[in-house]
Amino acid sequence: MSTEENPAAAPRSLAEALRGRDDVSLAALLRSRPDLITPVPTDLTQLATRAGTRASVVRALERLDRFTLQTAQALAIASDPATYDELLGLMAGDDGDPAVSAALPHALGTLRAQALVWGGDDRLRLVRTARELLAPSPQHPSPTGLGPTVREAGAGISPGRIQEILATAGLPSTHDSVSALNALAGLFDDPEAMSALLDQAPSESVEVLERLVWGPPYGQVTADPAPRLRWLLDRGLLLPTAPGTVVLPREVALRLRAGRAHRTTEPVPPPVAAAAAHRPQLVDATAAGQAYTALATVEELLKDWHEGGPAVLRAGGLSVRDLKRTAVALDVPEPVAAFWVELAYAAGLLASDGEADERYAATPAYDEWRERPAGERWARLVTAWLAATRTPGLVGERDAKDRTLSALGPGLDRSAAPEVRHRVLALLAGLPEGAAPDAGSLLARLRWERPPRADRTGGGAPSPYARRTSAQPAEGTRGVAARAGGPVAPGYPADGASGEGGEDDLRSRLARWTLAEAEMLGVTGRGALSSHGRALIGAPPSPRHADTRTEPAGPGDKLPVHHRQTPVPPALSPAEQATAAAAAGRLLDPLLPEPLDHVLLQADLTAVAPGPLERPLADMLGVLADVESKGGATVYRFTPASVRRALDAGQSAADLHAFLTAHSRTPVPQPLAYLIDDVARRHGHLRVGAASSYVRCDDDAVLNEILADKRAAGLGLRRLAPTVLAARTDPAALLEGLRAMGFAPAAESAEGDVLIARADAYRTPPRTPPEPVPDGPPVPDDTLLAAAIRAVRAGDLASTAPRRPVAGAADTAPGELPRTTAAETLAGLQAAVLTNDTLWIGYVNAEGGASQRVIAPIRVEGGFVTAYDHTADEVRTYPLHRITGVAELAE
Repeated sequence: MSTEENPAAAPRSLAEALRGRDDVSLAALLRSRPDLITPVPTDLTQLATRAGTRASVVRALERLDRFTLQTAQALAIASDPATYDELLGLMAGDDGDPAVSAALPHALGTLRAQALVWGGDDRLRLVRTARELLAPSPQHPSPTGLGPTVREAGAGISPGRIQEILATAGLPSTHDSVSALNALAGLFDDPEAMSALLDQAPSESVEVLERLVWGPPYGQVTADPAPRLRWLLDRGLLLPTAPGTVVLPREVALRLRAGRAHRTTEPVPPPVAAAAAHRPQLVDATAAGQAYTALATVEELLKDWHEGGPAVLRAGGLSVRDLKRTAVALDVPEPVAAFWVELAYAAGLLASDGEADERYAATPAYDEWRERPAGERWARLVTAWLAATRTPGLVGERDAKDRTLSALGPGLDRSAAPEVRHRVLALLAGLPEGAAPDAGSLLARLRWERPPRADRTGGGAPSPYARRTSAQPAEGTRGVAARAGGPVAPGYPADGASGEGGEDDLRSRLARWTLAEAEMLGVTGRGALSSHGRALIGAPPSPRHADTRTEPAGPGDKLPVHHRQTPVPPALSPAEQATAAAAAGRLLDPLLPEPLDHVLLQADLTAVAPGPLERPLADMLGVLADVESKGGATVYRFTPASVRRALDAGQSAADLHAFLTAHSRTPVPQPLAYLIDDVARRHGHLRVGAASSYVRCDDDAVLNEILADKRAAGLGLRRLAPTVLAARTDPAALLEGLRAMGFAPAAESAEGDVLIARADAYRTPPRTPPEPVPDGPPVPDDTLLAAAIRAVRAGDLASTAPRRPVAGAADTAPGELPRTTAAETLAGLQAAVLTNDTLWIGYVNAEGGASQRVIAPIRVEGGFVTAYDHTADEVRTYPLHRITGVAELAE
């Protein structure tokens, strides 16, 4: 039954509309607008009030798709209340649009579910705050490009002038300005009369209307308008709003637009087109190779920082110089190095040590992470990446205070990053398996799902009163040139060029960074989502397609748009995301290469690892040799410094010979054996300790040689004994100085034992990964929703329950706590126990929070009342001194 058939059923307010909803509908509202539940409202009236606040409405509008937002914008310029047919006419136009007609019920249902629209189809009302935000005004033009109505624009015109306009337009005069403006609006609303009026218009006047019809509707005129403008002003087709400023009334613009509120409506989301297709097996293999490279890169980064990494800047973060050094060490561009550093930090593998001379280093969690299988290590990295709000793409840019944003520093959190990453991967999952997306269509889809801010409120347009320029004739009307701008091709790093600005530009850049980062992490391969990437976001696997080409399609090989795309998977909870990541890791494991237990030694003092090495072999080889080149095969080079590094780590020459013999598929070359023996023969011949520091050696000739060397002048050496030299520098500086002179000293302890220096000896204290910055209040879970709805319902029952009037006392206003004296409260409760009546009470808890409750008293004794609480649906006991008053409920 419609509200026209049953007027009593029509809600008179948003609170009444919410009161008529069931629990499922209320749960959907609180889930989509979680700010309404923080804190839990006391009743539905308070919930409706909170839903109409400016901050909450703005947040809700920001999360509407383009067509739903266009529907809200059309309601903002429609009559209040509006009918469904009027709204359909504004959206579909006089000629009608089947796609708009089919999509409008869903969009209107979304607005109702979000509590932005209430009322039946015969009385649709947009909440007041949303109407104020979306309705056109001179300061904030509407995205529809429409101006004020005839009644609004003509409110400041003199009565005599209005009568002159009526006479010129061929209408009879009226007795007052209100009826005159109504008559003029009726003329513009009549299609036949409007057509007849425009048929009389000069062509120059029609051109002026065409320039204003799609907005902005404001223009400027001189004190003596040109004839083409005078003709329009005399008939009310243009109305003055301020000295020198005129506006095209809304009714006129709608007639010229054939009834449409928007130039272009977009009832259907633009599909994500496939730019190229690859065999799924090739995509998985490519992604697996990238995943292995990602694991190796993170290990290489933290291995380079084993003994304590770069210093922490005073303001926090990594210096530009240290970022450059890291990029050189990883052999990647600086923005990519910033990504790997931030990824390790987000995964909890990297942190600052918190010392006075604060430095970055690996955390204890890194050692645990290295021991896990490759699939689990990859899953931890991508899980941290998906949830992280820190945005490495911003490194090097300036913040609001013109300070440079540094890697690992403050100011990089962007709360929209996790949502954008998930949406991009989810849209990739909607493509056929093996299909790489067209970046432009992907960005267009994201902009449809979350329109730019200028499209939401029109606030991005400049004020019409600021459009004076000598480039236009003074007597002419003029608008603002259309803003141009298109999507930028994805890449890492992004150049920041975009047709949008601010937050909206950031969302587009986040999408492009997501495409690049997903490729580097091995979530995608050749631009297409891999099978383990689908599992990562909980998407079902796609069926294998018949395309069995062995060669991938080129960039120009465009594929047809797939209209029957896979449904986009919803966002996962943290627990579901952890489960999905573990499943993705298990899918990735078989695709990764098996680690090798051997290398190939060559006569030029190099070793070739034809693939990934087992961890003990890789760790030992990393100490004994330096990496010379990386790729499909890694080349290690043995040098005197690298061999000395292995000896410093506690290895002997015999240990090194045995290690190489056991792990080489080729014989140990003679030059390598000689190098090890030669370095070992001289290693430890000199001993350095702390005196400030000292050098001792059994061969006094060696000490004489050191003293005679000019390079030793800075060490402050002096002889204490034939075999001992003292130095002013600390032991570490003395070690470095002697090694620079070509010697091979060894450090010793206070007891005279050789100190073993291990590369992985330094770790930070246990650290937790950085917490993502939430994008608003968290979405409540089902348990919290059920409890909140129960509390709201009960509070609403208490606040709206009818009560009997008290003789000789003013009735309590609805929603106001009842007030009675202590004696009246006690008497009322005792009487209710005898008569089994239900009472309405006001109660203040121990924290001072006031609430209303409906109770059925059971007994009153010892300063307490025990009653069945209808609000909580359970038996409770309340102290009498906390009850502010009681009131009887009506039958």
